Amino acid sequence: MWDRYHEPLSLDTMADSAFLSRFYFSRLFRSKTGTSPGRFLTAIRLYKAKNLLLETDMSVTDIAYAVGYNSLGTFISRFTRSVGISPARYRWLAEHGIPQMSRTRTAGPRRRATIGGRLVLPPVDVPVKVYVGVFDSPIVQGLPASCDILEASGDYLLRDVPEGEWHLRAAAIGLGDIAQPSMRRPLAVGSHGAVTVRAGVDLTVDLELRPIGVFDLPILVALPELDSNVPGVRPYGGVAGRSGSPVRRLVTKP
Repeated sequence: MWDRYHEPLSLDTMADSAFLSRFYFSRLFRSKTGTSPGRFLTAIRLYKAKNLLLETDMSVTDIAYAVGYNSLGTFISRFTRSVGISPARYRWLAEHGIPQMSRTRTAGPRRRATIGGRLVLPPVDVPVKVYVGVFDSPIVQGLPASCDILEASGDYLLRDVPEGEWHLRAAAIGLGDIAQPSMRRPLAVGSHGAVTVRAGVDLTVDLELRPIGVFDLPILVALPELDSNVPGVRPYGGVAGRSGSPVRRLVTKP
């Protein structure tokens, strides 16, 4: 998939390459990756599209065809749903910076809680940023309901998480890679199964990250590509962490 993402790969083609029936291949693939072959391929295509949007001046139409889509409309809708913003908006924000998001909420009863805990990185020999967030699907896509950014092992805090079932995900990105979109796959990742959030009931969930493997999907959410492109801009409302180092927190509107 990583080598042939631009081709019209069907489930039969992928199963044949593994010398398996399409049904057994699909079941085995999901057990190893947590998602279907089709969604995994889509994630790779959109990951490649993000890089092309940041690194080239190709039109959105040309990028759509370059990553394997025959329909511009399908590409735009899938990109927007998975990344959280349209391809054109994604490119524009990369050039101009993300405006600070509002933390204002509508009046009414508080129906939220906090998730926090200890995050532990594996041994890494480069400075990193660690993105922690809760998502409504196992795939790291769209905007997180709440997000925290650390710079080392330590305590994370996700504020104002709405009621419901959420998937906790974390990814450590080398700081040197943040300026190199084509190299921006995580160094380490961590996850926790579905977490049920109830209003006013704060949760403690510890996360231990591990080195990324071949079965781990790329990150589709707009972070981390856009949070540091413009010097001096502090999107997402920067606040001081427990150690005094800057930590950004993102809380989206309900």
